[in-house]
Amino acid sequence: MNTERDRPVWILADVASAFGLLSRLPFPQTRHHRPAACWAWPLVGLVVGAMAAVAGWGAMAIGLPVGLAAALVLAVGAMTTGALHEDGLADTADGLFGGWTRDRRLEIMKDSHIGSYGTLALLLVTLAAWSALTALLAAGAFPAIVAAAVMSRAPMAVIMAVLPHARADGLSRTVGRPSGLAALCAVAVAMLITGPLGLVAGVMSGAAAVAALMVALFAKARIGGQTGDILGASQQMAGLAALSAAAAMLA
Repeated sequence: MNTERDRPVWILADVASAFGLLSRLPFPQTRHHRPAACWAWPLVGLVVGAMAAVAGWGAMAIGLPVGLAAALVLAVGAMTTGALHEDGLADTADGLFGGWTRDRRLEIMKDSHIGSYGTLALLLVTLAAWSALTALLAAGAFPAIVAAAVMSRAPMAVIMAVLPHARADGLSRTVGRPSGLAALCAVAVAMLITGPLGLVAGVMSGAAAVAALMVALFAKARIGGQTGDILGASQQMAGLAALSAAAAMLA
């Protein structure tokens, strides 16, 4: 097999797989998602974050208040991903805080209904993200908004590679576990994209990593590993941490 000749093909296939898995954008769909394609997940964040930032910029350009512009940024982010990560956050909060045993927590997380913990998690995280976004939009820090979307996707790959599957089915199990190298490639891609922000990018990525680590450690303690919901929750918390760090530095 000519690896050099095939390389553009599998790169494009991985990118299509990443967008098909993590977004609702009109990319070619595939039934099989290679776990190694996780290196391209930050690229999904780049496109989703850019679309959201442009929407926020456009809203402010036509004279809308910064609060409405921030709400539009959040709406575009949710619509382009099908609220995939927000759903994971809600299910994670319901399961990890609402169940007394490992099996019960997993059962709650699989339930499509949202409970008190899930509702509170969505409200509080969304409110906090909106507050950070209003500060960043007012400061004209649009690249930081894009960077947060990029950085928040890389920790999902690392968590998948490090933590075992907590259940025998589900989205995470279907995708499979990426290798450590593939996960590191996801981190490298995120760093490469956000590198021009310099020190700000370093602080944002550090905050995102700590937030994702806390989610991973809590999941390991409560259910023994990770699920698709845990990955979604890690993205949401990492994104919030990155936005908050950027707002503290730039606003």
